[in-house]
Amino acid sequence: MPSDARTALETADWRRRVFALYDAVRRAETPEEGHELWRIERDDLLARHPASPLLPEAKQWFTGAEVAPYDADWRFELPIVEAEPARFEFATGTDGVVPFERLGVVEIPGVGTLDVWRLTTYGGGLFIPVRDALAGAPGGTYGGGRYLIDTIKGADLGADAAASRIVVDFNFAYNPSCAYDPAWACPLAQPGNVLRVDVPVGELYS
Repeated sequence: MPSDARTALETADWRRRVFALYDAVRRAETPEEGHELWRIERDDLLARHPASPLLPEAKQWFTGAEVAPYDADWRFELPIVEAEPARFEFATGTDGVVPFERLGVVEIPGVGTLDVWRLTTYGGGLFIPVRDALAGAPGGTYGGGRYLIDTIKGADLGADAAASRIVVDFNFAYNPSCAYDPAWACPLAQPGNVLRVDVPVGELYS
């Protein structure tokens, strides 16, 4: 099989499994059970899947991503509040220049606000990155920030379209592929997605 075809099929399978994982997370009886499933299945994908962003040498020593215990205080169901229009474009290595537009913001009690972005090209999708005050600190979070929601890639914790509400659960914040392999180009947190507080849950980075 041509190498490009193999890579495309492996990537498609990775996406398929991520979509199935988040579907199982949303159907779990409790968020805590969904979080444990998410942690276990992500570790399996990272360790074993051919499309894993882990470098070969990192796979040899990988025993699981460092994920904080679930804390229900970091789960929110929030309306998307209107905000001034804004756009940003990001140049990727594989998909060209990817444009995003701001749909609004979510206001998180005691935490701050985060911009909610929509991918404006084929496929659409909501995108919420976050960079908190622990970013880049020893034992903290990835310096470039993490992803909370990326629906075009399957990372979707649930929403109520009629009420324009979305589930924002920081326990499911995860590192983008570029945290594992610098060859990846990942859209990271814009100024409106930077928080001044520590967010000690989700995937950490050491």
